[in-house]
Amino acid sequence: MKYIILLCDGMGDYPIAELGNRTPMQAANTPNMDELARNGEVGMAKTTPDGFSPGSDVTNLAILGYDPKKYYTGRSPLEAASIGIVLDKDDVAYRCNLVTLKTKNNSYDIESLNSHLIMDDYSAGHITTDEAMELIGEINNQIGTEDIIFYSGISYRHLMVWRGGKVKVRCTPPHDISGKSIGEYLPKGDGDDILKRLIGLSVNVLRFHHVNEDRIKENKKPANCIWLWGQGKAPQMPKFEDKFKLKGAMISAVDLMKGLGIYAGFDIINVPGATGYIDTNYKGKAEYALNELKKKDIVYVHVEAPDEASHNGDMAGKIKAIEDFDNLVVGTVMKGIKEFGDYKIMVLCDHRTPLSTKTHTADPVPVLIFNSKKQGKVDGAFDEATCEKGRMFNPAHTMMEYFLRK
Repeated sequence: MKYIILLCDGMGDYPIAELGNRTPMQAANTPNMDELARNGEVGMAKTTPDGFSPGSDVTNLAILGYDPKKYYTGRSPLEAASIGIVLDKDDVAYRCNLVTLKTKNNSYDIESLNSHLIMDDYSAGHITTDEAMELIGEINNQIGTEDIIFYSGISYRHLMVWRGGKVKVRCTPPHDISGKSIGEYLPKGDGDDILKRLIGLSVNVLRFHHVNEDRIKENKKPANCIWLWGQGKAPQMPKFEDKFKLKGAMISAVDLMKGLGIYAGFDIINVPGATGYIDTNYKGKAEYALNELKKKDIVYVHVEAPDEASHNGDMAGKIKAIEDFDNLVVGTVMKGIKEFGDYKIMVLCDHRTPLSTKTHTADPVPVLIFNSKKQGKVDGAFDEATCEKGRMFNPAHTMMEYFLRK
């Protein structure tokens, strides 16, 4: 038996008036997911345990079969693992976004950090990796120390490691506060003075950097500040193979997912053209997944695009991303997986990212399971309403055992 998980990040949503009170999943043309749902089993999964924020770190940990209450220590240690950073037991990793702040007068020329500034773009206009590497390098040169080190990642997503640092501080994801004044969302708690100082110093480093000057000339948003959040220490969790006796691979363009795969003991497969955005190489991910199934028992394929569209409030982009996922990922897998004989496919999202909120919610998410050996009969398409009539996986970390064994 071969197993594949196809995860469409942030796909779930709420009914939208402009769509005739349908959700994007209902509005999108998704014949492949609908076929799997009609001939399989559908339900809902509570991927965010009570008391947790609905981040992709928590939700994907649960989907992989790990209880977040037992194994979750924070987002950034997972991202650190993805770029080869080994954390000592007292090290604290922080996600370091390059962001765009603006004044109330819509100016990007920020002279210093103040509470009235507005979070204009959590991704600094989806800055390129080459541009970002130069900026993060300059930040590390100017404000990094022996105990505080900045590491470049991909696009706007980077890391800071604080040796012997503080972890009990409230930090807010920047994508949760798009369009809001940052004052009440600056770090608050143990060590907040150091974190706010670093954020403030980054403004001076970035203000006149030639990368930002060039971006402004090209009518692009400048990366005029860093934002620190998602802190945590290295988790201690068993390997997936030890837990479920199966060898796996992870396919994602997102550092968080790669790090989670590393801690689970999966091989990390990098796909050319995979971006973590709406222009990602959908079909390439599916083709690489099928190739990995020749050598592995289970492959986890993560596509970020619908989540990014939701954070940007882009309804048309979200619907297109769902349709591309269905056509190029699910459709490609359905055509190629039959050569393996017996197989199971799980399709789901990790959390909902409603266009109306532009951020994650803790609502249960729709899930389908297709078993080539056991045909089901579901009345309806693959969407939130149909899945609400099916089984509820609560807590979601029990779902992996069900998927593999039932």
